[in-house]
Amino acid sequence: MELPLVLLATGAAVLTDLDVASTSSTTKSVMKKLPEVTLAFWVMKIAATTLGETAGDLFAQTLKLGYFLTTVVLFLVFVVTLVVQLRSSHYNPFFYWTVILSTSMAGTTMSDFMNRDASAKYLSNGATKLGWGPQGLGLGYPEGAAILISILLAIFLAWKLSGMTFQIRDIVTFRGEALFWAAILVSNTLGTSMGDFLSDSSGLGYLGGALLVTGVLAVLVALMKVPAVPNVLLFWIAFVLTRPLGATAGDFLTKPVAKGGLDLGTAGSSAVLLAVLFALMAYAHVQERRSAKEGQAPVTRRAE
Repeated sequence: MELPLVLLATGAAVLTDLDVASTSSTTKSVMKKLPEVTLAFWVMKIAATTLGETAGDLFAQTLKLGYFLTTVVLFLVFVVTLVVQLRSSHYNPFFYWTVILSTSMAGTTMSDFMNRDASAKYLSNGATKLGWGPQGLGLGYPEGAAILISILLAIFLAWKLSGMTFQIRDIVTFRGEALFWAAILVSNTLGTSMGDFLSDSSGLGYLGGALLVTGVLAVLVALMKVPAVPNVLLFWIAFVLTRPLGATAGDFLTKPVAKGGLDLGTAGSSAVLLAVLFALMAYAHVQERRSAKEGQAPVTRRAE
């Protein structure tokens, strides 16, 4: 994992001043498009990414569609949900979290396709083929993570050079939201690679990997009190790390007991997680409508 770590360190200079970007002063009034970052936000993020892991595995592995075909289908689902979100004139919890879920599902199979192959290590029960099309690129987790970190840093660099804000509560332009979702898709794919590495290759197992990520997230929370550390940097690191937390949690729910999991299956786990996520989205929708009735002022949208 040395190369991904070196790339992440190299990108620190780009990430450390993300919160100083400014936007055009010309404005027109619209409602906000993205949610406030609260504890509920992170709970829903972990629920969505865990469901993304189990649902992605359900289509690719349990239903034997394969990594390639499932990736193509789920990427198209992501595009459709993203169009709905971008066309919305205000923040809608169902639209927003559906895109998060679609990026998590697509990110799961994109990561698997990049990192895995048709060897016995990845195909169980003596199978030699999984679904239609290429079985996987077989890059491995370190190389796959290096590529994804490079792409993510390139997105952040383009974002910074555009002069638009990185503060989520202030992202109210079409271009800013498009860059935001590009970063979300890549970060969820990267997080899947990190989670699979922790679960499968690090020796920590599912529970150990989840505990490690949780410990790092606790450190990030502590760093929020340090003025020298930009909160925007902490947010994006946390956003990436909640994906491997969801990946390891999903694997823990679905994998056999012999491999350290609970063996609940991808279908059962996905159904339960989907119900939990919809309940959380309904709660967020009620809270959003309540806030609107209380007369909260809308955020203004900067002209492109």
